[in-house]
Amino acid sequence: MKTPCRTFVSANHSFGVNSGAAAFGLRGPARRQRAHALVHGVPAAATDKPPHVPVLLKEALQALQVGRGEVFVDATFGAGGYSRALLEADDTVRVLAVDRDPDAVAAGAALERRFPGRLRLVTGRFGDVAAIVREAFALENNGYVDGVVLDIGVSSMQLDTAARGFSFLHNGPLDMRMEQSGVSAAEIVNTAAEETLADIFHFYGEEKRARAMARAIVEDRAAKPFVTTADLAALAERVIRREPGIHPATRVFQALRIAVNNELAQLSAALHGAEEVLRPGGRLVVVTFHSLEDRIVKQFLLERSGRGAAASRHVPQANPPAPSFELIERKVVTADAAEVALNPRSRSAKLRRARRTSAPPFPVSSAFSVAIPLAASRPRAGKRRGAS
Repeated sequence: MKTPCRTFVSANHSFGVNSGAAAFGLRGPARRQRAHALVHGVPAAATDKPPHVPVLLKEALQALQVGRGEVFVDATFGAGGYSRALLEADDTVRVLAVDRDPDAVAAGAALERRFPGRLRLVTGRFGDVAAIVREAFALENNGYVDGVVLDIGVSSMQLDTAARGFSFLHNGPLDMRMEQSGVSAAEIVNTAAEETLADIFHFYGEEKRARAMARAIVEDRAAKPFVTTADLAALAERVIRREPGIHPATRVFQALRIAVNNELAQLSAALHGAEEVLRPGGRLVVVTFHSLEDRIVKQFLLERSGRGAAASRHVPQANPPAPSFELIERKVVTADAAEVALNPRSRSAKLRRARRTSAPPFPVSSAFSVAIPLAASRPRAGKRRGAS
């Protein structure tokens, strides 16, 4: 019997826009490479050589088609590689950059000084990109921009700072909050029901041993709460079978990070926001690093281009909306062998891109959904393959 659809949502829902904030901070490329490699299971030895450019930078710039005097939004500023490349591509280009982490914003004055009047960084969530753009460009461009780029994933600064609690390789408090406020990973681990924990690990981490991990957490926390990243990593090593090239805690930490920061809903909101603020002919580029993110982007662009489930010839839709995007190319872009050799973290990267049409945005109630059905498709006990 199927249970009702549930969605686990972090209490960390609102974050104000600080349009007067100083610009972002550069992060060491070696750290960023190492961070993504850790998240995606690349052996540590493979990350010794730092990358010289962001992942799929050439392909992203080609899709963005940088033109004179254009305005771009880097909605997931991170290490700032895409912003910097856009600013260097043409001396008349301006970039509005967004980062939800106050540490990244505080560290970024250097790049803003390098590009005075052309780079503006605001503190906010990438899911709020539409509101941020409206505030920043309320009196120019009719509130529209020429391009939006999204590079989804955790930042190197967050992973490499033990006190932030993102990495199982650095012992620190079990935190994982990008905004440094709201519900922490420790609170979820120590208070959530066993079924909720299993759903988080299964749906957000695609962890085969999700139920076993959840059961072990509930048993262990009865004697002692989980406080540090080492506490949780040690349990994962005990419960989850080791696979070549990936730490047993990798998917567990990924799943908790997504739950704490409501990342998949943020991605969905960012895609909707980009649809609202891109001018006709404006370009959208999204780089993802795991299948959950890529699936959302793919489904969104297929529907918005009229090629999704709603366009099926078997179940035709009455009066479908005009496509709001046209695919620049339907095939996903991945790193070639040369880039992977130079930058192992690019191995799991996927880039999708599309061009905005003149049609109005789709209604919010369209077939594309931001909800993640955490329990609807899972048997109540003992039936899910690999879960025990």
